[in-house]
Formats: sequence, C-alpha cells, structure tokens
Amino acid sequence: MPYFDAASAAPLHPVAREALLASLDEGWADPARLYREGRRARLLLDAAREAAAEAVGCRPDELVFTPSGTHAVHSGVSGVLAARRRAGRRLVHSAVEHSAVLHAAEVHEAAGGTRAEVAVNAAGRVAAGDVAAALTGDTALVAVQSANHEVGTEQPVEEVAGLCQEAGVPLLVDAAQSLPWGQVPGAWSVLAASAHKWGGPPGVGLLVVRKGTRFAPQGPADERESGRSAGFENLPAIVAAAASLRALRGPETSAEASRLRALVDRIRARVPELVPDVEVVGDPVHRLPHLVTFSCLYVDGETLLGELDRAGFSVSSGSSCTSSTLIPSHVLRAMGVLSEGNVRVSLPYGTAEAEVERFLEVLPGLVRSVRERLGVPARTAEAAPAGAAGPEAAPAAGPGDLVVDALGKRCPIPVIELAKVIGRVPVGGTVTVLSDDEAARQDIPAWCTMREQEYVGERAAERGAAYVVRRRV
Repeated sequence: MPYFDAASAAPLHPVAREALLASLDEGWADPARLYREGRRARLLLDAAREAAAEAVGCRPDELVFTPSGTHAVHSGVSGVLAARRRAGRRLVHSAVEHSAVLHAAEVHEAAGGTRAEVAVNAAGRVAAGDVAAALTGDTALVAVQSANHEVGTEQPVEEVAGLCQEAGVPLLVDAAQSLPWGQVPGAWSVLAASAHKWGGPPGVGLLVVRKGTRFAPQGPADERESGRSAGFENLPAIVAAAASLRALRGPETSAEASRLRALVDRIRARVPELVPDVEVVGDPVHRLPHLVTFSCLYVDGETLLGELDRAGFSVSSGSSCTSSTLIPSHVLRAMGVLSEGNVRVSLPYGTAEAEVERFLEVLPGLVRSVRERLGVPARTAEAAPAGAAGPEAAPAAGPGDLVVDALGKRCPIPVIELAKVIGRVPVGGTVTVLSDDEAARQDIPAWCTMREQEYVGERAAERGAAYVVRRRV
C-alpha cells in the first residue's frame, strides 16, 4: 500500500531501526551516572549529539534533545522571549507557521505579550522585506519556518536571517520539514526539528540555540540537556534519530531528492490535465522536493481521502471537511486558495515510479465518483440556462439577482450550489449565497478566481453571512 504522507511521519529509516535495536542493549542506563553502564550510555548520548550537530550544522554544545519537535518549538519560543523581556515583548511570525508556533504565540499573547503576523503570497511564501518591515524596537523574536508542512513552499530563511541579524533580533526556524533534505542556511539563532519527519523514531526533537543567543528556559528544570529539556533521555530513540539524520547527509540523498522532485513535477503537471477544476497550490520553484498539494472543486475532502485509502493510497488534507473543527487549514486560508477537496501528497524515500503512475490512474475516477454522489453536473459552471428554476435558488430584489440558501450545508455544497445557478443570471447580475459554513468564506472567492467571476464581498446575515458574486462570463 503506497504511503504518501511522509510530511506527517516518515517511515522508519533502516539505519534508525538498526541503531534503535543495538542501543536497547547498550543505552538503557542513566547517562548521568558514573558507573560503567552509565558511562557507556553517556558515550552513546555524546556520540549522538555530535552526529546530529554535524548534520544540522551547529556545535554539539548548542544542541539538546527534546521529547518532540513541538516541545522544541515551545521551549525555543518561550526561552528566547523570556530572556529578551527587557528588549521587548513582541513576537513576529509568518501567517503559515506550524500550529506549534501559533499556539506558543497565543500563550505569549495571553501573558501580556504582543505579536505580529506577516502575510504570505498566494504561493505561501513570505517576503523577506515584509518581515523586515514588521521589526520594531520592541521585537524580541522572529519565527519563520524553513519550509511549509502543508504545501511545501520554502521560505527565504537565509535572507530573513540576515535582516534579523542586522536588526539585532534573533530568528527561530522551524526546520521540521526541510532538515531531512539538508542544512538550513543563514545566521539563524534558534532551530527546532522532529525526528519522525526524517525517518527517526517518534518522541525525539532537536532544539538548537546558537552561542550568543540569550535564552532562559521556562518551567521546572534539571541538570539534563543543559537545563533546556527536563527528564530522563530516551537514549535508544535519540541514538536512532541521530544515526538516521547522519545517514541522510550522504550523496545518495541529493540523488533521491532529484528523483522525487521529478515525480512531484509529474503530479503537478498531470493532475490538472486528468482532473477538471483542480488548483495546484504552493510555490512551483521554491519548494520541498517530495511534496505537492492540490485542491479539487466540488469535492468533499474527507470522502476523497477515504476513497484514496480504499484504493490503497495514504494521503493527507487541509480541507475543513476532514477536520473536527470544520475550519479550513490556516495555511490555505492565509494563501487565499481553494480548500475544498484538498489533497497533500508527500513521497517518502524510495517511492516507486509505478506507485505514482497508479495514483494518477485512479485519482480521476475517484474524484468523478465523489462529485457524482454530490450531484455535481459534468460541467457545473455551465449548468442551467438563464431563467431555469431550482429548489435552492430564489429571485432577489433585482431582476438580475439571485439568492441561494445554503444555510446548514457544509463544504463543498455552498460552492456547488453557486456554480449550479451562476448561469441563470445575466452577465452583470449577481448571485448571493447565504451560508453559515466557515469554509465558504475562503472557497467562494477562490471559486471566483478559478472561474473568472467577480467576488463582490460579504455582508452580515441573520445567520452566517451573505457572499455576493457578480457574473462576468
């Protein structure tokens, strides 16, 4: 069964498996003890730290192991903000940071700090100049990820780091997605990553604080990991994580990255050819080699993922209809792109070309099947002729206006109902969609862009909101 969700968790690297099994016999003792079992464990821990530091591109005494990448992010954000309290209490971060950064920012704000969110373009990429413009005299920390976990867009970290260095503000980089493919360039100050993203075992994170960066660990501390990560180290998992990360720094990684990039290029090109009404999102050039995300109009994302699972493909999604919150991914929302029918494909090392070809073979039929179950006509945008009646549409005040009542209906039904009736109003007329689905706020404007219609805007309604679309074609 092809596993296409390496961005969530990569399969355990063979080197990690071997190191894990070996260290279970040798690394079970307390590395803080002076007897021989403790000394042996300490040697393993020191060797793992040196290997990980070399792979990251830092000094061994700058790197500590944490229980997870999320823990590393939280500790990195809180530690720098606490240490730089006198300089200011302002946190600057991009709009597409991982939720770990956003949650840390919420805690900081609740404690009396402030934060500023830097917008991204439609490809999910932040402009270094926008980050620099957000820096003020009371900025204590900037957080910009190296690459996005949902759409694969790489950020201009090196340029941002240079600007932050000039301003005397530390930069924290969430490198969870990019570290498997190489070191993060630039004069960043703090870095966080997670072993299960590169084929190490879960439950191991990295936190790097470069020398000269003011840092004050928060919460109870002990003598372990320089006081930056309390608790007994999971030494076998740490050894396995470091061994697999070091293995990825061999020359074969570059060749594998090129091979996977070619497969992703094929998916990016072929999916819009094979499936009507698809938007491929993310930067086409500045991107991770193994990840591609696309969204399908008129598709229930949860149903599509279920169909792909039954067909043997494990993929992920940022659609609101695949989450318990019914709110689209904050990344897709920040980009202003379509969220419904969203599919993220992230290929692990060793993915066979034949698996990608089979994915391209089965996807069109699955999307067509989901659309048929939702009652989507073959060409929804050219649906009923002007003047046709329908149970979901009722004339509004003006002769060229139409109102669609989609209240109580979830993604993607509001957009489907809009597409069905847009042909019933004359060019220049409007369709007003009444919806209480949060996804409609994002997907209706995205539909207008894809269909070359004009999104007029939204206004408050008795329930939900009224979204107004003017027919242009």
